[in-house]
Formats: sequence, structure tokens, C-alpha cells
Amino acid sequence: MTMTGDDHTAAMTGPWWWERRRGAALDVGLAVVSAAECGAEGVAFARDAGLPTAVGICFGSLAGASLLFRRRWPVAVVLVSIAITPAQMGFLLTIVGLYTLAASELPRRVTGALAGMSMAGTLIVALVRASRDLAEEGTHPPIGSEFVPFFAVAAAIGVTAPPVLLGLYVGARRRLMESLRERADDLERELQLLAERAEERAEWARGEERTRIAREMHDVVAHRVSLMVVHAAALQAVARKDPEKAVKNAALVGDMGRQALTELREMLGVLRTGDGTRGARPAEPVPLAAVGYAAAVAASRAVDEDGPCLAELEELVGQSRAAGMAVDLTVEGEPRDYAADVEQTAYRVVQEALTNVHKHAAGAKTYVRLAHRGAEIAMQVENEPPPKAGSADARLPSGGNGLVGMEERVTGLGGVFVSGPTDGGGFRVSAVLPAAVPAG
Repeated sequence: MTMTGDDHTAAMTGPWWWERRRGAALDVGLAVVSAAECGAEGVAFARDAGLPTAVGICFGSLAGASLLFRRRWPVAVVLVSIAITPAQMGFLLTIVGLYTLAASELPRRVTGALAGMSMAGTLIVALVRASRDLAEEGTHPPIGSEFVPFFAVAAAIGVTAPPVLLGLYVGARRRLMESLRERADDLERELQLLAERAEERAEWARGEERTRIAREMHDVVAHRVSLMVVHAAALQAVARKDPEKAVKNAALVGDMGRQALTELREMLGVLRTGDGTRGARPAEPVPLAAVGYAAAVAASRAVDEDGPCLAELEELVGQSRAAGMAVDLTVEGEPRDYAADVEQTAYRVVQEALTNVHKHAAGAKTYVRLAHRGAEIAMQVENEPPPKAGSADARLPSGGNGLVGMEERVTGLGGVFVSGPTDGGGFRVSAVLPAAVPAG
């Protein structure tokens, strides 16, 4: 199991230059053993050199103790081992020093040069010692002099090659693990960044779906409820003067309320099930994206079954006329079938524009124009200034989202939407939709 960069840094708890305490304990133990070995070999060195025994022991012990610094200064440790090779000391110092040098991050040319120097020194010492041993054996040596170079080379290679090769392998493996650890850290940071971006996209999508649901609910209910309020105000005004007209207005209010409840019930039913079918509540919470999709399904299902569509535009205008609005409908061009989204959007634009006239310009003369063109369909709703006196005030509230919702619908289909006051003091809403819904 590998550690991440933070865990690796936290694991560096050793003293001085050691990363871990166990590494420090290992080096101290090796230094003690090497000092003892070199100190013992220093006795023979002092005797051969004609020095006091204490000097040889101290010299060997200090040289062997240099192994304590093998991780900090591996080159210095190998140089010490090469320096004491003629004294026939430092076997453990040579092996461990070469291993540490090969496993370090030093350039390979430095490792090769020092390993070659160590091998040459060992080879020379082995040749001298073997020759001396042959001379001391007398006239009948157990091994012939022709085998001396072979044993010297074997000894030099045996002392130098294994620790160097093992150190190269361990160093390569350590670098590979560090590379993998760095890649894991980079991957973790990238995943965290992707998660943050995904959360931002999800938040943006939730906002879009909330807007979409609000727009669908507004389009389904607002128009009919507005007409109900207008009829209710008219009913209150003529209840005593014209009972027959009051009864007619009351019937219209009831019809509008039932239609609004039916559409609202269909919308809520789809939102509960998430797929437009009646059934048990899902065990898992429905994502907000599915709710937005359900709202769209509820609105588009009205197109497939009962409307709204352009064929019902005359009925829509008739409802406004029944509420007391003077509406003039003009249709240009040859009517034809459009995509469901196009017809629904065109219907909703006219519906919302008429609703705004009821709210803000009650009693004003209104003109609705629909034009079927070759590659597009255009609609315009324009009203004159409202009369200053004699008009009933229904006191309809306004949420301020009608024009925004219309523009979002039209531009979402690749169309153009323009609204604003006219020079005569009225208001105009214009929209142009492509006959075919753009892909994607």
C-alpha cells in the first residue's frame, strides 16, 4: 500500500537527516558493527605498520563509524572505504557504502566511477595478499600461482558487484514508487477539481430546472386564474343590475376554475410520478432534473391531448372577449402543422400577452396577428392605451415573470422575441419562431 504526499511528509519523524526513527536506529547499529570490525582489523594494521595498537584500533573504529553518515554523504563513506582498503579493513563499510551510493539519487557516472575505484582497490589488495600468502607457503603451495589473478578478480567482483546491483534495483524501485505516489496525488487533485466542477454544474442545472418548473406552472395556471379574477370582478359589478349576465359570468368563472384545476392536477400528477403515469410514490427521491422533465412532459402532454395548439387560438381569444376585452384576431397565410413545441410556444406567447392586457390595460382594444410564412411563424399582440374611466379594476397581481418566460421559450427554440411600449401609449409583444425546431 502506497502513501499519498501528505502521508509521506507526515511519516518523516526521524532525527536530523533520517526520515524515520527506524532508519536512524539501523544506521547506528551498522556503524557500531562496522566500527568494531575495523577496530579489530586495526590491530593487525598497527602491527604491520609499526604503530601502537591503540592507534590502529582508534583509526579503524573512526573509519568504520563513518557508516553512520551513509544516507547524508554516501560519496564520503565510499571514499573512506576505498582509502582503508590497502589496510585490509572495512569489509562491511565497503558493501553497505556501495549499496547506499547506488540506491541514492546521485548521477550514475559518479556511482560507476566510485564503484570502479573500489573494485580496482579490492583487486590490487587481493593480488598482493594472495601473492604474499603463496610466498609464505614455501615450495609446495596448495594453489598454483597461475590461479592468483582469477581469485583476485573473483574477490573484487564479489565484493563490489552485488551491493551495486542491489542498490540500483532498490533505487529504481523507490523512484518508481515516488512517481506513482505523485501521480496518485495529481489524480486525487484532479478528481477533487472535477467534483467541484460537477457540483457547480449540478447547482446550475438545479437553478435551470427550478426556472423551467416555475415557467411551466405559470403558463398552465396564470391565464385561466387571471380570467377568473376578471369575470369575478365583472360579476360583482353586474350582480344586481343584470342578473342574467351575472349568471353567465358565474358559469364562465366555474368553467375557468375547473379547467385550471384539471391542468394543475395533471401537472402535479406528472411531478409526483416522474414519468407521467399514475402509480405509487417512488421509494427513492426524484432528482430535480427529473422534476423539470416531468414539468415539460406535463406541458407537452397538453399539446398531444387537449392543447394548447394554434387550432385553439380562436377559443383563447373568445375567452378574452367573454371577459369584456375587445380583441381583433387576424390570421395571414395558409395554416399548417408545426412541431408540438412550436405550436405550444406560439400559443403561450399569445396567451401570456392577453393575460398581461387583462392585468395592466383592462378595457383596451387589442389586436392579435398570426402570420404563417415559409420557414417561420410570426405572432404579435398589441393593445391600445387603456381607457381612463369606466373600466373595471380587477386588481390582478403581477409576478413580473411573464415577459421573461416568453422570451426564454422563444429563444430556446431559436426564435426572436421583442416587447415594449408603442408610440401611442400601448404595448406590443412580437415573436418569430422557426417552423422546425432546431436539433440539440
